[in-house]
Amino acid sequence: MRKYGRIAFLSAACVLAASVASSVLAHGNVTPQAVDTSALPDIGEAWLKQNPYKDNAAAIKIGESAYGQNCARCHGLEAESGGIAPDLRYLELGESGDEWFIERYQHGSAHDGKVYMPPMGDVLGQKAGWAIRSWLETKHQE
Repeated sequence: MRKYGRIAFLSAACVLAASVASSVLAHGNVTPQAVDTSALPDIGEAWLKQNPYKDNAAAIKIGESAYGQNCARCHGLEAESGGIAPDLRYLELGESGDEWFIERYQHGSAHDGKVYMPPMGDVLGQKAGWAIRSWLETKHQE
């Protein structure tokens, strides 16, 4: 009887391990994906507080791709959140929205030692961040 108990325990442990592994992989590859921003004008090293690429067609196209590769897994396809992270369609437009966006993009968000959004600024760069912001403005909702 002990032999069957061990087999049942090991079987249950394998099933549990497989289900945990599949849920961890549910978000797919969470390694940030590089963004080619070479088509965008240079904006310098200092972090800007206003979007220099507002209404820039090239930035919007780059931002759409960058968002899909790096942001959609948490913020949702087409910026429509499924509840995991904020719905970015409702970000304020203009200078105050730009400042909030770039602050979160650059530094991330953490509360009580829990990381809710990793800092993306040093990983993807300022040009990619502003391109993403440019695309998000095309999805804006009131």
